Amino acid sequence: MIPQKIFSSISTAILCLILISCSKNSDTTPAPNPGQTVLPEVSVLNVSQPITANSTTLQFYINLNKSSNLAVSMDYSLVDGTAVSPKDYISASGTLTIPAGKVQATVDVQVNGDATNLRRPNVQFALQLSKPVQCTLSTTTAYAMILTEDGTYLPTDNSGYATPTTYPGYTLVWSDEFSGSTLDLNTWTQEIGNGSGGWGNNELEYYTNSTKNCFLSNGNLIIEARKEAIGGFNYSSTRMKTQNKKTFKFGRIDIRAKLPVGKGIWPALWMLGSNITSVGWPACGEMDIMELIGTYPGRVSATMHWKPAAGAHAQSGKDYNLMSGDFSQQFHVFSMVWMQDLIKCYVDDNLYLTVTSTDVGVANYPFNADQFFIFNVAVGGNWPGPPDATTPFPQRMFVDYVRVFQ
Repeated sequence: MIPQKIFSSISTAILCLILISCSKNSDTTPAPNPGQTVLPEVSVLNVSQPITANSTTLQFYINLNKSSNLAVSMDYSLVDGTAVSPKDYISASGTLTIPAGKVQATVDVQVNGDATNLRRPNVQFALQLSKPVQCTLSTTTAYAMILTEDGTYLPTDNSGYATPTTYPGYTLVWSDEFSGSTLDLNTWTQEIGNGSGGWGNNELEYYTNSTKNCFLSNGNLIIEARKEAIGGFNYSSTRMKTQNKKTFKFGRIDIRAKLPVGKGIWPALWMLGSNITSVGWPACGEMDIMELIGTYPGRVSATMHWKPAAGAHAQSGKDYNLMSGDFSQQFHVFSMVWMQDLIKCYVDDNLYLTVTSTDVGVANYPFNADQFFIFNVAVGGNWPGPPDATTPFPQRMFVDYVRVFQ
């Protein structure tokens, strides 16, 4: 029998050892069993694919961070987002197995084609992974983007004002009805970049010659401004001109267009003197047949600019306001009747601006000489100011025709 005193000492010693052991392990993670294997991790990345006329196969790549000596598997399912099955893609679900020693497998998805190549916002759907076997999931969801925003078919409501193809005493000398499939580059030049200081206006867009920003569809020219990072700027658009290709002096000009609206948006249909390269602006003369500042969607302006005898710049212009609605809802015709020493501007055959050589000063009057066309949609600039969170993108100007009668 152990004496009570000795037993008590032994008990105290054992208790101390237990407490010390508990204290050492209370803030540490037990070491893994030397025979335990760390399971491979599964990941999957987002993917994107342009839509085509015919059905195509899109692939999600399922990756392991290391190979395993055992087959691994997981369940998968495809889930609608803005892309909807079976309209945009063919949904599927099942079990995916990656064989032993392999580190990748794919989930193949049928993406439906679109023979019309309709331009619309990109659409997406999701791949979801679950129930991993012999693996862990570091990614459970990935997204597939079907790229539809660059389609070249974009119909629009053709309602609104229209003008005839003939006028008494006039002959149609040139027109562009934009009825082909591509822009006529024998007539138009697409400018590239942001110009000097945002084309002198501190504009915020980068102009391109891409069909993303300029294309023909359903008998219309479409200039599209997008919110995207390009060339060091945050917006893209198109500015096109007939300089050195088509110039005109005098006549009646009709341009039928439907305009973009929104804060910071600045569509324009205008002309510049062909001698700008020798005399500069505004001595060459600028004729703004139509400008719209998107903050005022029911108002357009016509303005003539010139260099006065004293001073750097002078102008004469007026605004035209719709009785109801705005210029994005229907087509309107912006016209200019241009004669020796006289200019008249109209909206839907309503006269609202007249400028004469007497108004300008005969010695400084630049508008009895050749001019060329410029069509563009600017973003931001000194006049409209920048877009804000209320400004939707993309922004589009539709031009049905431009006609010159003399």
